Amino acid sequence: MGVSLEERVRLSVAALLQVTGESQADLARVLGVAQAQVSRRQSGTVAWSLADCEAVAAHYGIDVLDLFAGPTRACDRVPAGRRRVTVRAASRAVAR
Repeated sequence: MGVSLEERVRLSVAALLQVTGESQADLARVLGVAQAQVSRRQSGTVAWSLADCEAVAAHYGIDVLDLFAGPTRACDRVPAGRRRVTVRAASRAVAR
């Protein structure tokens, strides 16, 4: 069986943070929550809501379906001006 949608979202968010050089605290400010809430979502303790996913996708300038598709697709869709590192380097960092 493949990776679950929840895991793909967590992997995508981690890769987007990596590729843009943002922190969980930066993303938390965008979502209007505490950094600890982003950490809980990333650890799987709390699920990412659809509203959160839409806000994350909008923040990174991608379609929410790209976020759901996984880290490579999500990072490929980030506008070049937002990237701090290459997509390939971000994917390798998340896979570790």
